Amino acid sequence: MKVTEKEGYKILEDEKDNVTAFASFLQAHHKNFENDNVVVDILKYGELSLQELLNFLELSNKHRKDKKSFVLVNDTINIDQVPEELIVVPTLEEAGDIIQMEEIERDLGF
Repeated sequence: MKVTEKEGYKILEDEKDNVTAFASFLQAHHKNFENDNVVVDILKYGELSLQELLNFLELSNKHRKDKKSFVLVNDTINIDQVPEELIVVPTLEEAGDIIQMEEIERDLGF
């Protein structure tokens, strides 16, 4: 896993080629980033099925429950099919914007 530190969040990127295995890896190593806002860069996988994306749902829910952002980046998924619990955006820039907005909301008590 490649980790890129940004101001206020970390970008996690798979160095292998299996999105399902990456989701499982992140679940198993959640302790390493549980206190950080996280962007999961899955752009390289291109077109993903909804089922592949849902592999991240449990981890996303767990991470967000602890008041930390969890954003997936993929530009091919049909956003209308994605459950509301998952935040998926098409670019890394948008992911950073989402995290900033969520931090502001948390600071304001929402």
